[in-house]
Amino acid sequence: MDFDRYDHIRPIRCQGTQLALLDQRRLPFVLEYVDCSDSHQVAAAIRGLVVRGAPAIGIAAAYGVVLAGHGIEARSGAEALEKMSADIDELNASRPTAVNLMWAIARMRRVLAAAGGDWRDVIGREARAIEAEDLVANRRMGVLGAELIALGSGVLTHCNTGSLATAGFGTALGVIRAGVAMGRINKVFASETRPWLQGARLTVWELQEDGIAATLIVDGAGAHLMKTGAV
Repeated sequence: MDFDRYDHIRPIRCQGTQLALLDQRRLPFVLEYVDCSDSHQVAAAIRGLVVRGAPAIGIAAAYGVVLAGHGIEARSGAEALEKMSADIDELNASRPTAVNLMWAIARMRRVLAAAGGDWRDVIGREARAIEAEDLVANRRMGVLGAELIALGSGVLTHCNTGSLATAGFGTALGVIRAGVAMGRINKVFASETRPWLQGARLTVWELQEDGIAATLIVDGAGAHLMKTGAV
């Protein structure tokens, strides 16, 4: 399928010595990135819901480890890890419920501990790998999931599981993107998702950005749509 047609939203942008995070608190009315130049700002952005969605949080935290290494003088990764430990712990504690955050931090610690004098390059490559692997997995998942959907289906999505929550394309919303692209989905319903309205503010915005028609419903209407066969 033509992924570029349905995959152009990027919530995380690594730009040299800065990390730009799409501020999801301000969508859909304001499109604005928050620039982070150190790990403390990344941790604050995760805590403050600037970036949300477990995969995206994990990716942001991995880049936060890279930023934590700026200004550190160390002859090996193990020495750098000792000096960066407090900053990495702060990142690890920024969202206790995000499992991707924990394994991404653990992965960054592991490669840093084993690195030599080129430890900065090593953790930079690892953060980029975590981001790239997520995008590949999402695209593959989208195609496999869409193949299970009957032609002409209506689907209902809750909360936000799209590009904003991942490296790109999305998980459950990626299945919907692939299903629309493959002609299997005729209608998309998105529930508002109270109390933070991720469905209304984020999912519907994403679908509109990709030219996918969506109907926004109140959370309680899902049962009716399923009972009547619309979903």
